[in-house]
Amino acid sequence: MNPTRFRHFAAIDWSGAVGERQRGIAIALCAAGHDAPGLVRPGHVWSRGEVLAWLRDDLPPDTLVGMDLGISLPFADAGAFFPGWPDSPADAHALWAMVDHIADTDPHLAVTSFVDHTQIARHFRRHGARQGDQFTPGRGRMRVTERAQEAMGCKPYSNFNLVGAAQVGKSSLTGMRLLHRLRGQVPVWPIDPLPATGAVICEIYTTIAAIAAGRTAARSKIRTGRELDTALAHLNSRPHGHDGPIDDHTSDAIVTAAWLRHAASDPALWHPTMLTPEIAATEGWTFGAR
Repeated sequence: MNPTRFRHFAAIDWSGAVGERQRGIAIALCAAGHDAPGLVRPGHVWSRGEVLAWLRDDLPPDTLVGMDLGISLPFADAGAFFPGWPDSPADAHALWAMVDHIADTDPHLAVTSFVDHTQIARHFRRHGARQGDQFTPGRGRMRVTERAQEAMGCKPYSNFNLVGAAQVGKSSLTGMRLLHRLRGQVPVWPIDPLPATGAVICEIYTTIAAIAAGRTAARSKIRTGRELDTALAHLNSRPHGHDGPIDDHTSDAIVTAAWLRHAASDPALWHPTMLTPEIAATEGWTFGAR
Protein backbone atom coordinates (compact mmCIF):
# COMPACT_ATOMS: atom_id res chain seq x y z
CA MET A 1 0.00 0.00 0.00
CA ASN A 2 1.30 3.41 -0.96
CA PRO A 3 0.45 5.72 1.98
CA THR A 4 0.91 8.79 -0.22
CA ARG A 5 -2.13 7.77 -2.29
CA PHE A 6 -4.60 9.55 0.02
CA ARG A 7 -6.06 12.71 -1.47
CA HIS A 8 -8.19 13.87 1.47
CA PHE A 9 -7.84 13.74 5.24
CA ALA A 10 -10.65 13.93 7.81
CA ALA A 11 -10.60 13.96 11.60
CA ILE A 12 -13.71 13.27 13.66
CA ASP A 13 -13.90 14.37 17.27
CA TRP A 14 -16.49 11.86 18.48
CA SER A 15 -18.85 11.74 21.46
CA GLY A 16 -20.56 8.97 23.38
CA ALA A 17 -22.82 11.29 25.38
CA VAL A 18 -26.52 10.66 25.87
CA GLY A 19 -28.96 12.18 23.41
CA GLU A 20 -29.57 12.56 19.71
CA ARG A 21 -27.30 15.51 18.88
CA GLN A 22 -23.83 16.12 20.29
CA ARG A 23 -22.02 19.44 20.46
CA GLY A 24 -18.91 17.40 21.15
CA ILE A 25 -18.83 16.03 17.60
CA ALA A 26 -16.75 17.95 15.05
CA ILE A 27 -15.49 16.92 11.62
CA ALA A 28 -12.59 18.65 9.90
CA LEU A 29 -11.51 17.94 6.33
CA CYS A 30 -8.59 18.94 4.11
CA ALA A 31 -7.19 17.96 0.75
CA ALA A 32 -3.61 17.08 -0.02
CA GLY A 33 -1.43 20.18 -0.07
CA HIS A 34 -1.11 22.93 2.51
CA ASP A 35 -4.51 24.60 2.88
CA ALA A 36 -5.84 24.61 6.44
CA PRO A 37 -8.55 22.06 7.20
CA GLY A 38 -12.07 23.36 7.43
CA LEU A 39 -15.10 22.17 9.34
CA VAL A 40 -17.65 20.00 7.57
CA ARG A 41 -21.05 21.72 8.00
CA PRO A 42 -19.85 24.57 10.24
CA GLY A 43 -22.29 25.38 13.02
CA HIS A 44 -24.15 22.11 12.60
CA VAL A 45 -24.83 20.02 15.71
CA TRP A 46 -24.20 16.48 14.53
CA SER A 47 -25.95 13.29 15.49
CA ARG A 48 -24.00 10.03 15.45
CA GLY A 49 -26.37 8.74 12.78
CA GLU A 50 -25.54 11.72 10.56
CA VAL A 51 -21.83 11.01 10.91
CA LEU A 52 -22.51 7.41 9.85
CA ALA A 53 -24.42 8.66 6.81
CA TRP A 54 -21.64 11.12 5.92
CA LEU A 55 -19.01 8.39 6.08
CA ARG A 56 -21.16 6.05 4.02
CA ASP A 57 -22.49 8.45 1.40
CA ASP A 58 -20.50 11.72 1.26
CA LEU A 59 -16.87 10.88 1.94
CA PRO A 60 -14.55 12.38 -0.70
CA PRO A 61 -12.49 9.90 -2.74
CA ASP A 62 -9.40 8.32 -1.17
CA THR A 63 -9.92 9.87 2.28
CA LEU A 64 -7.96 8.85 5.34
CA VAL A 65 -10.41 9.30 8.23
CA GLY A 66 -9.23 9.49 11.83
CA MET A 67 -11.80 8.89 14.55
CA ASP A 68 -11.04 9.93 18.12
CA LEU A 69 -12.21 6.76 19.88
CA GLY A 70 -11.00 3.29 20.74
CA ILE A 71 -11.81 0.84 17.97
CA SER A 72 -11.63 -2.15 20.31
CA LEU A 73 -11.20 -3.29 23.92
CA PRO A 74 -8.17 -4.83 25.66
CA PHE A 75 -7.59 -8.45 24.67
CA ALA A 76 -3.87 -9.31 24.69
CA ASP A 77 -3.39 -8.93 28.46
CA ALA A 78 -5.94 -11.62 29.33
CA GLY A 79 -6.46 -13.52 26.08
CA ALA A 80 -10.07 -12.31 25.82
CA PHE A 81 -12.20 -9.18 25.90
CA PHE A 82 -14.29 -10.63 28.73
CA PRO A 83 -12.21 -13.37 30.40
CA GLY A 84 -14.15 -16.26 31.86
CA TRP A 85 -17.26 -15.67 29.74
CA PRO A 86 -17.83 -18.38 27.10
CA ASP A 87 -19.60 -15.89 24.80
CA SER A 88 -16.70 -13.41 24.74
CA PRO A 89 -16.10 -12.39 21.09
CA ALA A 90 -13.05 -13.81 19.32
CA ASP A 91 -11.96 -10.63 17.52
CA ALA A 92 -12.79 -6.97 16.98
CA HIS A 93 -15.27 -7.57 14.17
CA ALA A 94 -17.21 -9.96 16.40
CA LEU A 95 -17.04 -7.44 19.25
CA TRP A 96 -18.53 -4.70 17.06
CA ALA A 97 -21.31 -7.05 15.97
CA MET A 98 -22.08 -7.98 19.59
CA VAL A 99 -22.21 -4.35 20.72
CA ASP A 100 -24.55 -3.40 17.89
CA HIS A 101 -26.75 -6.47 18.36
CA ILE A 102 -27.21 -6.11 22.12
CA ALA A 103 -27.77 -2.33 21.86
CA ASP A 104 -29.90 -2.60 18.72
CA THR A 105 -32.97 -0.99 20.30
CA ASP A 106 -31.00 1.84 21.94
CA PRO A 107 -31.58 5.07 19.97
CA HIS A 108 -28.89 7.30 18.48
CA LEU A 109 -26.24 4.52 18.45
CA ALA A 110 -26.26 4.49 22.26
CA VAL A 111 -24.92 1.49 24.18
CA THR A 112 -26.90 1.46 27.44
CA SER A 113 -28.19 -2.07 26.88
CA PHE A 114 -24.69 -3.35 26.19
CA VAL A 115 -23.06 -1.99 29.35
CA ASP A 116 -26.11 -3.10 31.40
CA HIS A 117 -25.78 -6.70 30.19
CA THR A 118 -25.34 -8.97 33.23
CA GLN A 119 -22.06 -10.56 32.14
CA ILE A 120 -20.59 -7.57 30.34
CA ALA A 121 -21.28 -5.08 33.15
CA ARG A 122 -18.91 -7.04 35.39
CA HIS A 123 -15.95 -5.69 33.40
CA PHE A 124 -16.84 -1.97 33.41
CA ARG A 125 -16.62 0.91 35.86
CA ARG A 126 -19.91 2.78 35.56
CA HIS A 127 -21.60 5.81 37.07
CA GLY A 128 -23.16 5.62 40.49
CA ALA A 129 -20.16 3.88 42.06
CA ARG A 130 -20.98 0.74 40.11
CA GLN A 131 -17.73 -1.08 39.49
CA GLY A 132 -17.89 -4.58 38.09
CA ASP A 133 -16.10 -7.32 39.98
CA GLN A 134 -13.94 -7.96 36.89
CA PHE A 135 -12.83 -4.35 36.46
CA THR A 136 -9.08 -4.14 37.03
CA PRO A 137 -8.42 -1.89 40.05
CA GLY A 138 -6.87 1.49 39.33
CA ARG A 139 -7.00 2.74 35.76
CA GLY A 140 -8.40 -0.47 34.29
CA ARG A 141 -7.13 -2.78 31.57
CA MET A 142 -5.16 -1.29 28.69
CA ARG A 143 -4.55 -2.32 25.09
CA VAL A 144 -1.01 -2.70 23.77
CA THR A 145 -1.43 0.50 21.74
CA GLU A 146 -2.34 2.39 24.92
CA ARG A 147 0.88 1.20 26.54
CA ALA A 148 2.69 2.57 23.50
CA GLN A 149 0.87 5.89 24.01
CA GLU A 150 2.07 5.97 27.61
CA ALA A 151 5.65 5.55 26.42
CA MET A 152 5.14 8.69 24.30
CA GLY A 153 4.12 10.71 27.36
CA CYS A 154 0.36 10.46 26.88
CA LYS A 155 -2.12 9.47 29.58
CA PRO A 156 -4.67 7.16 27.97
CA TYR A 157 -7.68 5.79 29.85
CA SER A 158 -9.05 2.28 29.77
CA ASN A 159 -11.98 1.72 27.43
CA PHE A 160 -13.55 -0.24 30.29
CA ASN A 161 -13.88 3.01 32.27
CA LEU A 162 -17.17 4.84 31.70
CA VAL A 163 -16.75 7.42 34.49
CA GLY A 164 -15.19 10.89 34.50
CA ALA A 165 -14.65 13.73 32.05
CA ALA A 166 -11.69 12.01 30.40
CA GLN A 167 -13.34 8.60 30.00
CA VAL A 168 -13.39 7.23 26.48
CA GLY A 169 -15.40 4.06 27.03
CA LYS A 170 -18.79 5.32 25.85
CA SER A 171 -17.27 7.09 22.86
CA SER A 172 -15.50 3.87 21.90
CA LEU A 173 -18.54 1.63 22.31
CA THR A 174 -20.89 3.94 20.39
CA GLY A 175 -18.19 4.16 17.72
CA MET A 176 -18.10 0.37 17.47
CA ARG A 177 -21.77 0.39 16.52
CA LEU A 178 -20.96 2.84 13.73
CA LEU A 179 -17.96 0.78 12.56
CA HIS A 180 -20.04 -2.38 12.45
CA ARG A 181 -22.61 -0.66 10.27
CA LEU A 182 -19.86 0.45 7.88
CA ARG A 183 -18.48 -3.09 7.62
CA GLY A 184 -17.73 -3.93 4.01
CA GLN A 185 -17.98 -0.29 2.95
CA VAL A 186 -15.06 1.51 4.63
CA PRO A 187 -12.17 -0.61 6.01
CA VAL A 188 -10.78 0.11 9.47
CA TRP A 189 -6.99 -0.10 9.83
CA PRO A 190 -5.40 -2.31 11.11
CA ILE A 191 -8.37 -4.56 11.86
CA ASP A 192 -8.97 -4.64 8.10
CA PRO A 193 -6.10 -4.75 5.60
CA LEU A 194 -5.28 -1.51 3.85
CA PRO A 195 -6.78 -1.42 0.36
CA ALA A 196 -4.88 -0.05 -2.63
CA THR A 197 -7.59 2.53 -3.27
CA GLY A 198 -10.53 4.12 -1.51
CA ALA A 199 -11.21 5.48 1.95
CA VAL A 200 -9.78 4.10 5.19
CA ILE A 201 -10.74 4.73 8.81
CA CYS A 202 -8.15 4.68 11.57
CA GLU A 203 -8.20 5.37 15.29
CA ILE A 204 -6.63 8.64 16.40
CA TYR A 205 -5.67 10.12 19.74
CA THR A 206 -5.75 13.88 19.41
CA THR A 207 -2.99 14.33 21.99
CA ILE A 208 -0.56 12.59 19.61
CA ALA A 209 -1.45 15.10 16.90
CA ALA A 210 -1.09 17.99 19.36
CA ILE A 211 2.39 16.85 20.40
CA ALA A 212 3.43 16.70 16.74
CA ALA A 213 2.06 20.24 16.41
CA GLY A 214 4.37 21.58 19.10
CA ARG A 215 2.13 21.16 22.14
CA THR A 216 2.73 18.97 25.19
CA ALA A 217 0.54 16.16 26.50
CA ALA A 218 -0.37 18.34 29.49
CA ARG A 219 -1.25 21.31 27.24
CA SER A 220 -2.75 19.51 24.28
CA LYS A 221 -6.00 21.50 24.16
CA ILE A 222 -6.04 24.56 21.89
CA ARG A 223 -8.56 27.26 22.74
CA THR A 224 -7.65 30.31 20.65
CA GLY A 225 -7.28 30.96 16.95
CA ARG A 226 -3.72 32.17 17.42
CA GLU A 227 -2.72 28.93 19.16
CA LEU A 228 -4.43 26.99 16.39
CA ASP A 229 -2.47 28.73 13.64
CA THR A 230 0.80 28.19 15.52
CA ALA A 231 0.03 24.47 15.77
CA LEU A 232 -0.91 24.26 12.10
CA ALA A 233 2.40 25.89 11.12
CA HIS A 234 4.23 22.99 12.80
CA LEU A 235 2.35 20.67 10.45
CA ASN A 236 3.20 22.56 7.26
CA SER A 237 -0.33 23.90 7.02
CA ARG A 238 -1.46 27.39 6.15
CA PRO A 239 -3.23 29.26 8.97
CA HIS A 240 -6.90 28.71 9.63
CA GLY A 241 -7.41 32.36 10.44
CA HIS A 242 -9.89 31.97 13.27
CA ASP A 243 -10.05 35.08 15.44
CA GLY A 244 -10.50 34.75 19.19
CA PRO A 245 -11.61 31.79 21.33
CA ILE A 246 -12.27 28.40 19.77
CA ASP A 247 -13.78 25.29 21.36
CA ASP A 248 -11.41 22.36 21.74
CA HIS A 249 -13.66 19.95 19.80
CA THR A 250 -13.21 22.16 16.74
CA SER A 251 -9.49 22.75 17.28
CA ASP A 252 -8.85 19.04 17.97
CA ALA A 253 -10.50 18.09 14.69
CA ILE A 254 -8.70 20.77 12.64
CA VAL A 255 -5.25 20.07 14.04
CA THR A 256 -5.67 16.31 13.76
CA ALA A 257 -6.81 16.49 10.12
CA ALA A 258 -3.69 18.52 9.31
CA TRP A 259 -1.56 16.05 11.25
CA LEU A 260 -3.00 13.07 9.36
CA ARG A 261 -2.04 14.77 6.10
CA HIS A 262 1.44 15.46 7.50
CA ALA A 263 1.98 11.96 8.97
CA ALA A 264 0.25 9.60 6.54
CA SER A 265 3.30 9.31 4.27
CA ASP A 266 5.51 8.00 7.13
CA PRO A 267 5.80 4.21 6.54
CA ALA A 268 6.89 3.61 10.14
CA LEU A 269 3.51 4.75 11.46
CA TRP A 270 1.80 2.02 9.43
CA HIS A 271 4.17 -0.63 10.81
CA PRO A 272 4.60 -0.02 14.56
CA THR A 273 6.97 -2.46 16.25
CA MET A 274 4.45 -4.02 18.64
CA LEU A 275 1.63 -4.42 16.14
CA THR A 276 1.30 -8.15 15.42
CA PRO A 277 -1.39 -9.78 13.24
CA GLU A 278 -3.09 -11.04 16.42
CA ILE A 279 -3.19 -7.58 17.99
CA ALA A 280 -4.41 -6.05 14.72
CA ALA A 281 -7.35 -8.48 14.58
CA THR A 282 -8.36 -8.16 18.23
CA GLU A 283 -7.27 -4.82 19.74
CA GLY A 284 -6.48 -2.74 16.69
CA TRP A 285 -4.08 0.19 16.99
CA THR A 286 -3.92 3.97 17.26
CA PHE A 287 -2.38 5.60 14.21
CA GLY A 288 0.70 7.52 15.34
CA ALA A 289 1.46 5.35 18.39
CA ARG A 290 4.93 3.94 17.88
